[in-house]
Amino acid sequence: MNNASNTVATWVTIPITEQILRGAIEIEQTGRGVMPHRLPAWARAQCNDPQLAMAESQPSGVRLVFRSRATEIELDVMPTRRVYLGAPPRPAGVYDLLVNGRLAWQCSTTGGDTVTIDMSTGTASKQTGAVSTIKFAGLPDYDKSIEIWLPHNETTELVALRATAPIEPTASPIGDTGRKVWLHHGSSISHGSNAESPTAIWPALAALRGGVELINLGLGGSALLDPFMARTMRDTRADLISVKIGINLVNLDLMRVRAFVPAVHGFLDTIRDGHPHTPLLVISPIYCPIHEDTPGPGAFDPNALAAGKLSFVATGDPSARKEGKLTLSVIRDELHRVVQQRSASDPNLYYIDGRVLYGAEDFADLPLPDQLHPDGPSHRRIGERFARIVFNDAGLVASGAGRY
Repeated sequence: MNNASNTVATWVTIPITEQILRGAIEIEQTGRGVMPHRLPAWARAQCNDPQLAMAESQPSGVRLVFRSRATEIELDVMPTRRVYLGAPPRPAGVYDLLVNGRLAWQCSTTGGDTVTIDMSTGTASKQTGAVSTIKFAGLPDYDKSIEIWLPHNETTELVALRATAPIEPTASPIGDTGRKVWLHHGSSISHGSNAESPTAIWPALAALRGGVELINLGLGGSALLDPFMARTMRDTRADLISVKIGINLVNLDLMRVRAFVPAVHGFLDTIRDGHPHTPLLVISPIYCPIHEDTPGPGAFDPNALAAGKLSFVATGDPSARKEGKLTLSVIRDELHRVVQQRSASDPNLYYIDGRVLYGAEDFADLPLPDQLHPDGPSHRRIGERFARIVFNDAGLVASGAGRY
């Protein structure tokens, strides 16, 4: 008899705590497990926008990180999926498992809760589902670093974690690994819209290439210069900070130039209250033809929806720019002016024109499939360019170039 073939794995249940959870600002204990949040409770309480609540609860950039000899790992999860009536179905969230920094497993899961949203009436209904178990098998039998990146586009409660060997946290809290912490804030593009998996969103790609710890505060539809976001960033440990400003302000038609410029100054002032000398990058919008010279608001393209596709259009009047309405080109000019003004007394402030990450030539080569968000190849291009511009030894921060 081959005893090895009858060997039963001994499973170890592992508490899910901040010691092994990276990229979350706060962990909420729920009735089923733990919920990673990318905004603290006090900040969530200052805004009752359902879009913000959804975005911050989706764990973009959040991952479980530990060392273990385990050859099998099980993760019980309760996802919350959103279905939009009349719109194409959204893909299920993907879990990426990395071994020693390399992608080894990808999988999705069924079950969980479903929220069905009627965009025409603004109503929503919720259907409760069951806990799902994700199993990663066939992992190498030696001590190794393991990272499980959670879906960037799906609210996820973590119910239980098990492995066939004990684990050891690699660091607690974040930042004690000896690697620098990069704190980033942006829109749905930074959140990862249209990316294929959590390690394929451009901030994750850039962080993995740059060897830095990512805290991703990219929040779909919610990069709006909110004071609570600036205070959250002020109070979060970071060795490098970046803010990508513009597209949401235009497609929500939220403010005019008169309000925009002081709001940018105030946002940067608040971050500087907690990080007076930390390198701080101000990134203007990537190229997006529908809003380059046409103000918002943005809207779903009804013709695309009728054809079963999701796409966006700009509904503003280009002539309204003379009234102070914002477009992407206006925002780039104003951000450049703000950074030039402030950098006279702030040598650690930098400006990156978003079009060097994705510009008109890139749009011709890799068009935005919905006219607003990059697809997978474009996320990779943006992430690789950002890593080269910022994290290389001769990169922006290292060289002190100030503007790119």
